[in-house]
Amino acid sequence: MSRVLEPLVVGKVIGEVLDDFNPTVKMMVTYSSNKQVFNGHELFPSAVAAKPRVHVEGDLRSLFTLVMTDPDVPGPSDPYLREHLHWIVTDIPGTTDASFGKELVSYESPKPNIGIHRFIFVLFQQDRRYPVSLPSSRDRFSTRQFAENNKLGLPVAAVYFNAQRETAARRR
Repeated sequence: MSRVLEPLVVGKVIGEVLDDFNPTVKMMVTYSSNKQVFNGHELFPSAVAAKPRVHVEGDLRSLFTLVMTDPDVPGPSDPYLREHLHWIVTDIPGTTDASFGKELVSYESPKPNIGIHRFIFVLFQQDRRYPVSLPSSRDRFSTRQFAENNKLGLPVAAVYFNAQRETAARRR
């Protein structure tokens, strides 16, 4: 098993949200607070309120689709609204960042209420530009179904962070 995939398996991202895949592209997610996203690390909701910079390597001729979801809604012990969609950007050219793509679903900042939630960024490589079928709701989204409906195949990169509700004491 690849060292890159191991935390995704341990965090149950692979299995509950994604099928096993072979990472082939580097993706770096950084929030304005200079907080880089690393698998399984905890970030405060206040630190991830604004849209992050998502840098995609790959080559300039490639196009990518980025999806961000929370599979733990409303809470990790009973995630009956799994997955909640936070963001979709398509047509991201390789060697650039998500701001060069087409934002189809605007960024919604994480606001977990109950328990520790996983927020997952998944990158797919597109074979060409084409219209994407959008979900009717942010709740009960399925990354797998979205990829299948839009002929995206398996992911080429993924990373996730954990977040939980901030109490006044935790914000200090």
